[in-house]
Amino acid sequence: MPAFRGRAPYVMSEMIAVEPALADRLLHRLKSQEAMDDLVSAIRRAADAREPIVTTGCGTSEHAAMAIAALLTEALDLAPGTEVRSVQALELVSRPVSTGLVIGVSHEGGTAMTNAALRAARDRGARTALVTVGRGSPGAEIAEIVVATEEQDQSWCHTVGYLSPILVGIAAASAISGRRLDAIGIRSLLDGAHDPHAAASVAASLASCDRILVAGAGIDRISARELALKIAEGARLPASAHDLETLLHGHLAAATRWTGLVVLATAPANEHVRDRADRLLAAARSLSVPAAAIVSAEVSGSIPLEVTTAGRLVLPRTGWISGSAPALLGGAMTLQLLAERMARARNVNPDTLGREDPAQAAAHA
Repeated sequence: MPAFRGRAPYVMSEMIAVEPALADRLLHRLKSQEAMDDLVSAIRRAADAREPIVTTGCGTSEHAAMAIAALLTEALDLAPGTEVRSVQALELVSRPVSTGLVIGVSHEGGTAMTNAALRAARDRGARTALVTVGRGSPGAEIAEIVVATEEQDQSWCHTVGYLSPILVGIAAASAISGRRLDAIGIRSLLDGAHDPHAAASVAASLASCDRILVAGAGIDRISARELALKIAEGARLPASAHDLETLLHGHLAAATRWTGLVVLATAPANEHVRDRADRLLAAARSLSVPAAAIVSAEVSGSIPLEVTTAGRLVLPRTGWISGSAPALLGGAMTLQLLAERMARARNVNPDTLGREDPAQAAAHA
């Protein structure tokens, strides 16, 4: 259990601060890791044979697995309907994969259901891989291929544990597509997205809410889910993530001025997505719902300032990195900072997930 700190900076604060440098180290290590070559070969083999490629995990690792699936789908240039799928571990245990490749994500390699999914796939003939921090875990004993990120998150409110497997996905996608892996550009992107003052301003506007709704479409669905989880476990504030369009179909009926909203629009969006985001923010304003936005620099100018009453966080321009990587990386840094600053505003230690409380500890056990 992380050592309890009564005030900031928390361990989570330190983990976020080291992420740009960690990304640089990890990407350089992955270039010479034999397991990465094995993983890329296994992905190519499954894709060439038109066998399923499935990613899986639980919690933050599930969201990282979703990111890896999106990155691999882009790199393999798969047609709609043939995408790399991300399946929650319990669902994968219930309906195991018997061919192709299953890639699990588990930061410490001890998540029971993720390991059960890998075991079920292995026993039925599928190849298995695991992205994890080291090779000495129960999950590493199950998987055929183990890609080790080697630097363990020191907070239970995982930030490094989310970013690291996304970086593995980016490295794998780069190898598959033949595009150059720009480690310097990635570090610069993460440095540029590290804006604690802007995050603190938005956090102050949302910290007194009773609950938070988070919405995103496309690649932003992943960051929306991770932000909702981080707010719940780190700031101990009820939060739920929804697809952008889903939130417009009934959920606002329960919204009040004590409900907060965060809309993510970090990737270039088509006109339909922008229209629905505008409508959602306008609806929130009509309901006096404090609304914030996490947006790319390209999108920010098209959203009127008056509809983001709780402020906005703008990601830096990233023309040198293509695909979904900028939205995932910039979104990761920004959502983590927002959740950490909300924990500060609520005077809550995010590192322990509340398990210094005997009731929470018993519930976890």
